[in-house]
Amino acid sequence: MTFKIGLLGLGTVGAGTAQILLDSGGRHPLLQELEIARVGVRSLDKPRDIELTAEILTTDLESIVTDPEIDIVVELIGGLEPARSLMLQAIASGKHVVTANKAAIALHGAEIFTAANEKGVYVMLEAAVGGGIPVIQPLKQSLCSNRIQGVMGIVNGTTNYILTRMQLEGADFEAVLADAQKLGYAEADPTADVDGLDAADKIAILASLAFGGRIKREQVYAEGIRQVSAEDIAYAEKLGFVIKLLAIAKREEDFTTPTQTDVADRLQLRVHPTLVPKQHPLANVNGVYNAIFVEGDPIGQVMFYGRGAGAGPTASAVVADILNVAAVLKTETEPIPHPLLSCSHQHYCAIAPMEDVVTRFYARFLTQDSPGVIGELGTIFGRNGVSLESVVQIGMRENQAEIVVVTHDVKEGNFNHALAEIRNLEAIVSIPSLLRVL
Repeated sequence: MTFKIGLLGLGTVGAGTAQILLDSGGRHPLLQELEIARVGVRSLDKPRDIELTAEILTTDLESIVTDPEIDIVVELIGGLEPARSLMLQAIASGKHVVTANKAAIALHGAEIFTAANEKGVYVMLEAAVGGGIPVIQPLKQSLCSNRIQGVMGIVNGTTNYILTRMQLEGADFEAVLADAQKLGYAEADPTADVDGLDAADKIAILASLAFGGRIKREQVYAEGIRQVSAEDIAYAEKLGFVIKLLAIAKREEDFTTPTQTDVADRLQLRVHPTLVPKQHPLANVNGVYNAIFVEGDPIGQVMFYGRGAGAGPTASAVVADILNVAAVLKTETEPIPHPLLSCSHQHYCAIAPMEDVVTRFYARFLTQDSPGVIGELGTIFGRNGVSLESVVQIGMRENQAEIVVVTHDVKEGNFNHALAEIRNLEAIVSIPSLLRVL
């Protein structure tokens, strides 16, 4: 039995995927039953390292997704369009879809999965989060008996590389970003990475799987790393922390709506730079590596770690998804979406507004060198229900005192109210940094 693959895109990941499919030696024997039937590319004349016969290449991507001979469409062109439309066309034509497209799934997942469920086909997306790190299928299968309490992680290699370099070298963000762009670790337009948008796409997908509900991507709070300074990284080090861009999805089990007595689950969904205690497993995830930390009942804590991008790791996840679909096609005479492979949930998760989120904060203040400033800060914080874990005057800078505050757990709305009062103090020159603490 041979299963025919229609491959959309022959870039870095597409070429890596094709290479695995063409070189099945020493891999799972089911690979020998997969055939690359057609490949969609932008240009037929572009030189390529991968050896594919000219007749299977085409610039007409629609002809691939509607080809009755194709069993599985593999979408690796990225972006929102035409990727979304091509996936929907493939589904309408009865094709199973494998994709690495986190942006299209995060934004249009409800539409895509509804269409797939109605048509009775699979949409597989292991490569959309964490590159080659197996985390999508474990959430669907290995951990499906657990009540997941939280998923958080470092899911963007570019920002982790930048923050690691800043930590090791004491360099500022802009300098490291420029170097990362020269080395190819950051895009010419780094917005999606450094502003947290890529990580927000990924945590939306992980949360949907972990908590069994759809996520409205626009409800995911995203804050990037542009404001993280070398000073903050140095102060974090002194306080026993490292700074990482974390993507966090957490169940609020103590939330109850005013109209009911039963506990109603609500999620926190957020991406932001975070002070992580040095003893936490995520603190030692450096460079371009990713890690996803999952906590559930009864399993406790597990962490998935590895390279989060690149041709090899991402292609590994793509081909694993293709094999999963092929295995079902091979063993079922009439494929019906497997409940542990498909995404069938319909309801939308309730998302907590950021002002209700409870977390710890790190804040750095520049103040006039005048007596009583620390006392005034403490009074305002206390009046707003903010308990302080530590208040340290770091030193002096041009006749200005630098004060670093770390809070205990506090509702973000209360903390913001306190900051609004503090900004009006005559002694406050500026508040250069506000970061959350794990």
